[in-house]
Amino acid sequence: MRRWNGWGDSDTYYPLHATAIRFLKERVGPGTPPKDAAWPDVLASVPPSRLPAHRLVSIDPAERLRHARGQSLPDWLALRAGRVGLFPDGVAYPAGEGEVRALLRYAVEAGVRLIPYGGGTSVVGHIQPLPGDSPVLTVDLARLNRLLRFNESSHLATFGAGIAGPDLEAQLRARGCTLGHYPQSFEYSTLGGWIATRSSGQQSLGYGRIERLFAGGRLETPAGTLVMPPFPASAAGPDLRDLVLGSEGRLGILTEATVRASRLPEREDFHAVFFHSWEDGQAGAREIIQAGLPLSMLRLSTAPETETTLALAGHERLIAALKQLLSVRGVGAGKVMLLLAFSGRNDLVKAARKAALGIARRHGGVHAGRVFGSQWRKSRFRTPYLRNTLWEMGYAIDTLETATDWADVPALVAAIGHALCAGLETGGERVHVFTHLSHLYPYGSSIYTTYLYRLAAEPDETLRRWQVLKAAASQAIQSHGATITHQHGVGIDHLPYLPAEKGALGMQVMRAIAKELDPAGIMNPGKLFL
Repeated sequence: MRRWNGWGDSDTYYPLHATAIRFLKERVGPGTPPKDAAWPDVLASVPPSRLPAHRLVSIDPAERLRHARGQSLPDWLALRAGRVGLFPDGVAYPAGEGEVRALLRYAVEAGVRLIPYGGGTSVVGHIQPLPGDSPVLTVDLARLNRLLRFNESSHLATFGAGIAGPDLEAQLRARGCTLGHYPQSFEYSTLGGWIATRSSGQQSLGYGRIERLFAGGRLETPAGTLVMPPFPASAAGPDLRDLVLGSEGRLGILTEATVRASRLPEREDFHAVFFHSWEDGQAGAREIIQAGLPLSMLRLSTAPETETTLALAGHERLIAALKQLLSVRGVGAGKVMLLLAFSGRNDLVKAARKAALGIARRHGGVHAGRVFGSQWRKSRFRTPYLRNTLWEMGYAIDTLETATDWADVPALVAAIGHALCAGLETGGERVHVFTHLSHLYPYGSSIYTTYLYRLAAEPDETLRRWQVLKAAASQAIQSHGATITHQHGVGIDHLPYLPAEKGALGMQVMRAIAKELDPAGIMNPGKLFL
């Protein structure tokens, strides 16, 4: 069963060995396991529903609790402390576009606010109800989960927007294809959620971000149905798909989406290369990406992240052998790790691997083979379960991300790290910070930072610490002119920073579009923009 107050399946556990536990204690101090609220107690806090009756709407308290929050650190704190605050007044599970339209009519007539819900994996506050006099209905799209059409010649696949990542891939693989979109939340996140938040998969370098994969679909709005045909290309005015991409439920409910699938690759290899320094690693990775080689992933970790990854990985014999290999080649303290994925035809994979590893060698890179890269691939969707383990040990962990041009990458990585490391100094608390470049482009890169600190004795203090750290990092990002989010979306956590990026006129345009499609303002109000 899926956890109601944490990540993933309740039967899956991510253990940490003694070396890893010691590593964490050395970085931030010993944690104190918290006392979490129990399910019956939190369930008892769900208030009566304010919704008028409807045949498609459930007001069951358990359903309402399970849809009250996402996966952000504030969401976890609210659930684990039993201080959820606001709950949806009901949950609906429409089975088709007709039922979605019926729910929209019901909401308009009854003055109900609607929150579209995919996999519930949002980490920036997309799906939580906000204060207001109007009742809130969460519309869970889990039943819109079928492959509706598949075109063998064009590899266009049309799905219900509520289909989860594993089910989508299984349907395509049965037809010899793949979408290749693998966000870390892949186990639970949905196609509609990927589109609504402009998601990036871990292998977007080869397969593309979701905006490249999204070919068209249907958006049910309070004003009517917006149909987006899946043309291969068009010059017929602005592309209406761009209204839906990143719209975060403010315009309507995406019911179906057509995506551009690819043939399954003949071969897919993951390799690891270690460089002597962060500067060498950046230079090598930048030259590889600018060479235009057919890779599906490049991922460069800073020295702190490389050290943390190896410390927490387990597989002690494998790590010991790796360190011995690197030591013989003169790569020691300060080393950074580059992960590369090659996907495609055998001959193209071999040629790309030869060229990429040749560039890496010119920058002092030491090829560590496929073993470590393969281990990373096997565990990449298991890593989020580490959040549960760390929480139970008394540690909070969160992530943030941005993107900027290559010239500013080194300074911005340093600025974010400094802002986070210094954030809790006045309270005598330490923060462990580590970063990688997760999505590389010829002209710049995303920056993905993880930070870990100790839980306080009181949930309010833990939340305050998060607010201090989030604000400090966000201000550092904004001061460098970088985007406030590369792949997680806006929600409520990034909302205060969006006007600086979009400008006053840009915000007016977004509000005007929302007003046209949602005149009564019932769609996910308070998210993305006010």
